[in-house]
Amino acid sequence: MRGSINRPPTPDAEEDQEQELTLREIINIKLIESGEKERLKELLRERLIECGWKDEMNALCRAFARKKGRNNVTVDDLVHVITPKGRGELICHKLLYMYKHSCDSC
Repeated sequence: MRGSINRPPTPDAEEDQEQELTLREIINIKLIESGEKERLKELLRERLIECGWKDEMNALCRAFARKKGRNNVTVDDLVHVITPKGRGELICHKLLYMYKHSCDSC
């Protein structure tokens, strides 16, 4: 920063770039302000429960814990096991489409 006795400091070009918001941050702010983010999160929870995704992920975790032994399983192990299956589900793709569509209207 540069400054003098008579005026406040002027930000350098690098500092200005750090303060600029990314597109992701701008979209997130708009979704929060409009209340759309909470609505989409609630819709996601409902859809995941309706289609049995949550129960399926619980079952995968339980089966893995039984196989490895309860005391030999960490949260990281469980995340590693269920992430590929959890992300591959169709419901996630539908909700991503809805999320993108709502971003277009922001």
